[in-house]
Amino acid sequence: DVFGATTHTDLWLRCKTENVEVQVVHNASIMNAVACTGLQLYHFGETVSIVFFTPNWRPDSFYDRVKKNRENGQHTLCLLDIKVKEQSEENLLRGKLIYEPPRFMTVNQCIEQLLEIEEKRQEGAYNGDTPCFGVARVGQETQLVVSGTLNEVKDVDFGAP
Repeated sequence: DVFGATTHTDLWLRCKTENVEVQVVHNASIMNAVACTGLQLYHFGETVSIVFFTPNWRPDSFYDRVKKNRENGQHTLCLLDIKVKEQSEENLLRGKLIYEPPRFMTVNQCIEQLLEIEEKRQEGAYNGDTPCFGVARVGQETQLVVSGTLNEVKDVDFGAP
């Protein structure tokens, strides 16, 4: 949904402030399509974004929200990072408009990063035996929904985005 992301809401508000005409077209989104897992939408807590780690940047800001959701008996929807029309740090610093090939985080990469942060924090928010779902291409004919533990789902081939 258009207003499911704070960035979109902010853009809409700025347009309204500047008297720029905006028409909102509501659509399906992963925020409700995740019900294809069989999980009830009203049992989801806060949604988190999982970004690609880099050698020098391994943010764990999602961890506290996942932990809180689990403590409250709620599910967590993890939105996985995409990199489209991104520049490398080197090209950015040199002012070169050379873009990296598109990248789409896989469920497998997400789980590896989740487990890395749990190993670092060791607060017991989850572990390799925690049940989860991995989904790919939701709403398409090739949709894939897999359930299992984090360790089991981590090894599944989800195919192309």
